[in-house]
Amino acid sequence: MAPSRLEKELKQSRPFEHLETAVVLNLARTHEALRGPQEALMKDNGLSAATYNVLRILRGAGKKGLPCREIGERMVTRVPDVTRLLDRLTAAGLVARARDSADRRVVTNRITPEGLKLLSAMDQPLVDLQQQQLRHMSPDELETLSELLEKARAGALSQE
Repeated sequence: MAPSRLEKELKQSRPFEHLETAVVLNLARTHEALRGPQEALMKDNGLSAATYNVLRILRGAGKKGLPCREIGERMVTRVPDVTRLLDRLTAAGLVARARDSADRRVVTNRITPEGLKLLSAMDQPLVDLQQQQLRHMSPDELETLSELLEKARAGALSQE
């Protein structure tokens, strides 16, 4: 049997012993291939992937805002210190924080008009990049891939 593309990329001298290993490594390689250009776009706008994710979460929360804990729960990629991310975004004027009047322990975070403006400026370039990265796949293939990734994630999460 001819070596797979992944085996060639990784310069494997023999096939993977388990198909699951090949799948997990394929996911990791694909993530790296897609992530790099997207993170470069974010960096050009003064953000990391994590800070961009926080801003997107807060934009979705609207005027109500969210406490740190809930932001952490919604992150695409978990980060150990959401508070530090929020500190940086607050210092940059992209997030505003306020203590809850009923429970002073709770700090509510809201995206500022400057944060909204930055995300708005990034929306179309990011969509354009993602479409360019996946242009070789049909809508049906993209839908199938998305469904399979959700199924794989659900199985992995059920093991926790």
